[in-house]
Amino acid sequence: MNLILWRHAEAEENLRESYATDLRRQLTDRGHKQAQKVAAWLQQHLPPSSLVIASPAIRTRQTASALTDSFKIDESLAPDADVSAVLAAADWPNGQISDKQQSQRYDTVVIVGHQPTLGYVASLLLAGEEQRWSIKKGAVWWLSARQRERDAQVVLRTVISPDFL
Repeated sequence: MNLILWRHAEAEENLRESYATDLRRQLTDRGHKQAQKVAAWLQQHLPPSSLVIASPAIRTRQTASALTDSFKIDESLAPDADVSAVLAAADWPNGQISDKQQSQRYDTVVIVGHQPTLGYVASLLLAGEEQRWSIKKGAVWWLSARQRERDAQVVLRTVISPDFL
């Protein structure tokens, strides 16, 4: 299974610093361009069986919509979500997502979310413990789960920032 961690692109500053206004922050013009660049790259590389899941925040939904109109919103992925919420939303490492009355297996799940949660997820899966790793705005970290003999492994396939596209 592939797990793609996509941090939302550049958004307006949250000057009022309340949770409600934070959820309403939108992408800046630069953020829209970042999301479009990364979405174009993802469209070239994503496997056919992919699911995109976004936080309920407007900036993550705008980032996800640069890639597809058919993405799922998961309330548990809101800013300051737990690492366990991200892993549960993706059903890592299985990718078996249930939606109402049906269940489908996805080879790839794209999580569009926030810092510091995405950095914690990446560090836990790659280093075995939650650390404050930085993921740039608009960047993608592509991880894969694989089995080698008896060992379950996580492989970092790529990290790409909109600045390099």
